[in-house]
Amino acid sequence: MEGRVPEDLAVVVDADGAIMVWSDGARRLLGYEPAELLGTPVTDLLAADLPESTRRHAADGRRWAGEVALRHRDGNRVVVRLQGTPLRDARGGRLWLVTGTVPVYTAARAEHGTLPLWDLTLAQLPVPVAVYDRDARLVAANEIMTEVMGRPEEEMQGLTLWEIEPNPPFDTYDRLQREVLRTGEMIFHEEHSKAPGETRPHAWSMFLSPLKDGAGAVQGMSATVFDTTEQYWSRRRLAVLNEASLRIGSTLDVTRTAEELAEVAVAGGFADFVTVDLLESVTLGDEPGPLPPDTPVTVRRTAQRSVLEGCPESVVASGETTRYPVGTLPLRTLGTDRGARHRPGDPELREWLSASPGRAESVSVSEYMIHSVMMVPLRARGVTLGLVHYMRHRTPEWFSEDDLLLAEEIAARAAVSVDNARRYTRERRTALALQRSLLPERPPDLAAMDVAYRYLPTGAGADIGGDWFDVIPLSGARVALVVGDVVGHGIQASATMGRLRTAVRTLADVDLAPDELLTQLDDLVIRLDREEGPEARGAQEASGQVGATCLYAVYDPVSRRCTMARAGHPAPALVTPGGDVRFLDLPAGPPLGLGGLPFEAAEVQLEENSLLALYTDGLIEAPDHDIEVGIGLLHRALSGPPGTLDETCDRVLRTVLTGRPDDDIVLMLARTAVLDAGKVRAWQLPPEPTAVARARKMAGEQLAEWGLSEAEFATELIVSELVTNALRYGGAPIELRLIRDSTLVCEVSDGSNTAPHLRRARVFDEGGRGLLLVAQLAERWGSRQTATGKTIWAEQPLPAGM
Repeated sequence: MEGRVPEDLAVVVDADGAIMVWSDGARRLLGYEPAELLGTPVTDLLAADLPESTRRHAADGRRWAGEVALRHRDGNRVVVRLQGTPLRDARGGRLWLVTGTVPVYTAARAEHGTLPLWDLTLAQLPVPVAVYDRDARLVAANEIMTEVMGRPEEEMQGLTLWEIEPNPPFDTYDRLQREVLRTGEMIFHEEHSKAPGETRPHAWSMFLSPLKDGAGAVQGMSATVFDTTEQYWSRRRLAVLNEASLRIGSTLDVTRTAEELAEVAVAGGFADFVTVDLLESVTLGDEPGPLPPDTPVTVRRTAQRSVLEGCPESVVASGETTRYPVGTLPLRTLGTDRGARHRPGDPELREWLSASPGRAESVSVSEYMIHSVMMVPLRARGVTLGLVHYMRHRTPEWFSEDDLLLAEEIAARAAVSVDNARRYTRERRTALALQRSLLPERPPDLAAMDVAYRYLPTGAGADIGGDWFDVIPLSGARVALVVGDVVGHGIQASATMGRLRTAVRTLADVDLAPDELLTQLDDLVIRLDREEGPEARGAQEASGQVGATCLYAVYDPVSRRCTMARAGHPAPALVTPGGDVRFLDLPAGPPLGLGGLPFEAAEVQLEENSLLALYTDGLIEAPDHDIEVGIGLLHRALSGPPGTLDETCDRVLRTVLTGRPDDDIVLMLARTAVLDAGKVRAWQLPPEPTAVARARKMAGEQLAEWGLSEAEFATELIVSELVTNALRYGGAPIELRLIRDSTLVCEVSDGSNTAPHLRRARVFDEGGRGLLLVAQLAERWGSRQTATGKTIWAEQPLPAGM
């Protein structure tokens, strides 16, 4: 009776097999009235023999379940899903409670033993399918499913998965099945398992779907299983490739990029041991040339990774060099465009392993069970960079052709990152060399102060910045201290820094005041921005791409005054001889390159042995803390116990820097000194002609007192010409000052701010020869503006032995 609606039934049978109770559902299912069957042997209703497992369980008094063919009153057969539960009556006699339903997938068996269409479909589906009732007990399974589960259908019918196999993963399946029966919602589940004797795990995708009647009530469920092994391994390879795209090339460091390649391959389960050998020229950042034919190649083991701690498979440590001899497998692979797979039995691989006694002993099948090897060249832009070795010993599967394609794809992507890192390394090394060549090699010997400094280029993976510093001796034993920071990074920033440092030195030689020097430097930066800004050459307005900050300070050891001005630069710190630390409150001033805004200078009176700390913002700024924190750390470092300037520099860097700097750092410490009063003499001169002779006489007497009689003639001539110049072109007040430092300095000041200039007098000119004479007698000379006028000075070297 195909198409019959499933009916529930319940029957109570005594120990002799006679029917004692017949439910109304049984009447509707088979067409008999209850009174007709009372006392009738239940075997009279069977249309076919009971399954062997059912008879065996019933004979042993155990619960049984299975499909049973019953005979309808009209003669047709009805296949019913029955379950027998043993009971006891009041006197202890055995009874059986038999309950059941018509399975969802079929209502009856056809006449002449033919199966209904749904049964045929279930049996012949090309995928494993099983049907379960409302109690999660197996109703039917097709042949493919029984093969997957490893048991015949008769043994499993009426049992739950937990009863079939009370071990993982069947406990998980049982839980999921009950969830589907409870919620009526389909569940997708993926499982990976390895069959006995197989080395490669299989992947199964399961669809657990509820089976509902016309009213929407859940009557059972179906489990459909698909073998997705190939898709699973394809996804795994795709995941490794995706991970490689995300992780390889996170920095512009060649070594770190190679390490990322090895880490991705091992962490993703693709290989058990990976080595990355790069050509030595690549690790140095140089452009690798073509591989010479018939010549051994030296490579550097840049990275290696293993599933075993310490990489015991390797005979070459990271950072060491090794050679690929002529004719060996690695060298041949290095010269090709494709990778290759090998097994330990391959003659070429055996030859390569035996070429090194250490390698033959360490990387051996007997010791580490390495059974599969791939060698893939690293190539970018048509240039060979190195070779990657992939090996498996824990993973039982050999490398497949798909694995080789994946390894080549990973190597191709990694090679681009390695090449980018190599090119960056070369550019960074060039920029650093340029930077260092433009900075002072050592501090000059100064009587006015002691100076120490530290320059730290930015950490690996970042471009060199444009930080600079300088110590410039000025006239009158004065000293200029400069610290600056150019906007941007790279070679362009280093070149701009060099131009600004040269400009500062040139302007310092003119003896400009700090605020005036910054004004002139600001104009220079604006011109550079107009010429080199990317937005247009010849533009009328600055693009803002070229800029800088700067701090310029001038210290006079005679007066102990320090005059400073800054252009958008951090304020300097002052440490008094007593150990007190404070940051000087200087007018900030705009950064260089904005134009139109004034700069202001401030003057500070310094005690002898005061300490000035000048620095760039890279010292106090960091991604992990605010600038206030950096200033606090600097304050704490400078408050430490007194020591040499070099010791203090190192202490500051240890205290302030919490990691690798993200920007260039300049730190310059200057301890002030005072010029001995016995080395300086000054005289006020009257604005009259007799002052010239008086000045010559006083200068000669002072030189004799200092023991510099050898310089008396030249000095008297210089004094005579400078004082005469002051009387003729200047005015009161006139002052003569002699300073004995590393050189002999003669200064004459007057009340005029008109700057002198050197010219060559013609034959019949009466004047114009004074400054020319001074320039010939002195080693260097010049003039500077003062608050009351100007000062003309001339320096002479001290006599030998002085």
